[in-house]
Amino acid sequence: MPNSDRSRSSRRLALALAGAAWLGGPLAVVAQTPVKPAVPNAGSVPVAAPELARALPDFSALVEQAGPAVVNIRTSEKVKVANAQVDEQMRELLRRFGIPVPPQRRAPPGSAPSPAPEDDDDDDAPQRRGLGSGFVIGADGFVMTNAHVVDDADEVMVTLTDKREFKAKVIGLDRRTDVAVLKIDAANLPLLRMGDVGKLKVGEWVMAIGSPFGFDNTVTAGIVSAKARDTGDLLPLIQTDVAINPGNSGGPLLNLRGEVVGINSQIYSQSGGFMGISFAIPIDEAMRVADQLRANGRVTRGMLGVYPDDVSKEVAEAIGLGKPQGALISRITAGGPGEKAGLQLGDVITRFDGKPVEKAVDLRRLAAATKPGTKVQLQVFRRGATKDLTATLDALPDDRAPATPEAEAPAATGAQAWGLTVSELTDAQRKELKVDGGLRIDTVDGPAARAGLRTGDVILSANNAEVKTIKQFQAALAKVEKGKPLQMLVRRGEVATYVVLKPGKG
Repeated sequence: MPNSDRSRSSRRLALALAGAAWLGGPLAVVAQTPVKPAVPNAGSVPVAAPELARALPDFSALVEQAGPAVVNIRTSEKVKVANAQVDEQMRELLRRFGIPVPPQRRAPPGSAPSPAPEDDDDDDAPQRRGLGSGFVIGADGFVMTNAHVVDDADEVMVTLTDKREFKAKVIGLDRRTDVAVLKIDAANLPLLRMGDVGKLKVGEWVMAIGSPFGFDNTVTAGIVSAKARDTGDLLPLIQTDVAINPGNSGGPLLNLRGEVVGINSQIYSQSGGFMGISFAIPIDEAMRVADQLRANGRVTRGMLGVYPDDVSKEVAEAIGLGKPQGALISRITAGGPGEKAGLQLGDVITRFDGKPVEKAVDLRRLAAATKPGTKVQLQVFRRGATKDLTATLDALPDDRAPATPEAEAPAATGAQAWGLTVSELTDAQRKELKVDGGLRIDTVDGPAARAGLRTGDVILSANNAEVKTIKQFQAALAKVEKGKPLQMLVRRGEVATYVVLKPGKG
């Protein structure tokens, strides 16, 4: 073989060995020995070190340990078909999607078709089917999953890794945290250990086990991307890049010690599929909810009866707070704990029962995590000074109860042209402000925002006309000439001042 061919052959071998070392393959050990050049003066090829490959985690032992405690969940919900008379086009559509077609009831010749009676026990009724995951939290048959997996299901089936199948009873579910507890008739089930979310670090390896698209016990892995994401209502969520898809919901998120640190719950997606961002419910918060569900079948939470907003940098500087922190009270429920405690519009709550309040969401979560009837100390910043108040929390309405608005929705008026939505003051707000009337500003935009108006300001007059009702406000606005500015008397806190709104876009 000519020397040039030998040289090329030697370089190819060296590169192949280097690649094996980088991938941690069987040739990695050989690749650690430099390859001698085939001809004099030919330089040796540098070889990648295998340390990085050896540092990557092996999840196989973890899967063997945790896998048996993860379950597959299937749900079905009967679909109520009006009149139970399905035309042929609809029947064909149901067949294509594998949905049972209800039997067609034929009327006698010459008679008009009559509606079929509803029958909740009709086994031939069409059904919606769902998939999810869960994991055992009690050796006597308690299973945790997401509330959205089993919500409104008529039947819930749980399948273990040993292929045993059980019909499950929903002990309780909580929509606000998306946690549910099921019970199956089984004993001596394998359990998972609960981890310490406080010790979880960003960049740490984590693993998920679940049933994406019905593929049981599928394992995916990634790292913790962020902690305490404010994408949840009452819970901060754990963000990861672990692949999560439909069917993974309710499955465990585990650290490398085999401990559960979260429940896989949500994904961020613009396509409906996984896009590299997924969220899990912290397991410590989920277990607190699960304990209440197991004990009472429902969750009780505290409520302060206020509407908090975040404090912007500009507002913090303007009121002398120093830095943007705390929860700005923009609305107060009449007769609620906040009003009884002496809270006022514009107050900034900076501490709740000794705990710092950095953002509005902190106040909501701290109140919700406190038992109703508990007395709590509030540290309030009001007009340049700090004040301490005591409030006794009410119970937050159950998430299954029909929603009842605590105040009327902002009225749709001609004020939108000025960037405003307003609502009439309640009797309690009038009494507190010591005014006979006025309109509360609910949102600001455009000309109103440029004039410096804020949510919570009270309009006392518009275009030199006193306003006590929405109707009076509409009449005053109707008299403003097109293209002319609008002058209003506005009260903020204890101070009233005239504000001029200039028409225009933006």
